[in-house]
Amino acid sequence: MGWYADYIFPRILEFLMSQPHMTRERQRALGDIEGEVLEIGFGTGLNLPHYPESVERLTVVDPADMLPKRVGERIAAAKMPVERVQLDAARLPFDKGRFDYVVATWTLCSIDDVNSALKEIARVLKPGGKFAFLEHGRSDDPKVARWQDRLNPVWRKIGVGCNLNRPIDQLVGGAGLEVVELERFLMPKSPRVLGEHYLGKAVAP
Repeated sequence: MGWYADYIFPRILEFLMSQPHMTRERQRALGDIEGEVLEIGFGTGLNLPHYPESVERLTVVDPADMLPKRVGERIAAAKMPVERVQLDAARLPFDKGRFDYVVATWTLCSIDDVNSALKEIARVLKPGGKFAFLEHGRSDDPKVARWQDRLNPVWRKIGVGCNLNRPIDQLVGGAGLEVVELERFLMPKSPRVLGEHYLGKAVAP
């Protein structure tokens, strides 16, 4: 599993997550981000070209070191200063109230202790700061949700810890963040068990 997770999976992820329909949703999620920003789950850096000029500084965290040469090139080409930290989001080494925005795109599905990570996100946001998220997760259709539950153990192995069935809006709200914008949609060209998506913003208390 180590060889698959370290060498094969990052290339599969890079290919799938750079498809045009994924890029369009990425652009929607990031279009109005501003100030000092923390990105959780940096992956291979596909968000970098889509941050607007209003982002003053970007700090990115991820426990994995995926495609280091390609990621280094993307960081070097970024419009803003980028600080990269390799760690798990469940314990963030940043001061309380530091960031104007925290961003997560297709990340909350894979964090083992997602509740702790979301509480950390709420902690490091300034009062009134925003958490912007774009995630796949649990369907509102009971039949689809049952299939997500059935397939999840196998999918976790294929997706290196990715979960199909997390109710993203409930998890975000349960961490003390107030969900103020939420759009539910089905990602084009995706089976429903994978394609159920949440695009939204939550405000820190």
